[in-house]
Amino acid sequence: MHVTIDGFGGDRAKLASEELVRDLLDRYPSEIGMTKISEPNVRTYVGDKPEDWGVSGFVLIAESHITIHTFVQHEQVWVDIFSCKEFDATKAIIDIKRAFGLRDVTTRLLERGLEYPHDVAAAAPLAERERQEAAVAVGSR
Repeated sequence: MHVTIDGFGGDRAKLASEELVRDLLDRYPSEIGMTKISEPNVRTYVGDKPEDWGVSGFVLIAESHITIHTFVQHEQVWVDIFSCKEFDATKAIIDIKRAFGLRDVTTRLLERGLEYPHDVAAAAPLAERERQEAAVAVGSR
């Protein structure tokens, strides 16, 4: 699963807080059943356009990653939660909306890694085909 959350009308003080972003990235993986494998990396960024400043951070999880990018003056935040393990996307969206005081969100749920279904019965034919292809490759050497 890959959930993207584009948030609008956020609380500027929350969007500007490295501490809030770091705390969220630190505790959130376990709240959605994931395994944190790194400490959060969080930075305030001011680019060529001063109005585009914000806080960016990520945390690596065994299942993939979570990233947050805030744009304080625009009252926006972009969040990606990418995991090979299913999680409650609706809860995640509500949690992010609450954390940053967002007025509106646009979300997308992308299904990735479809070539390896999580269902054993669906995955078995793919695994068998890969075994046969590997056997043919070894036999042709």
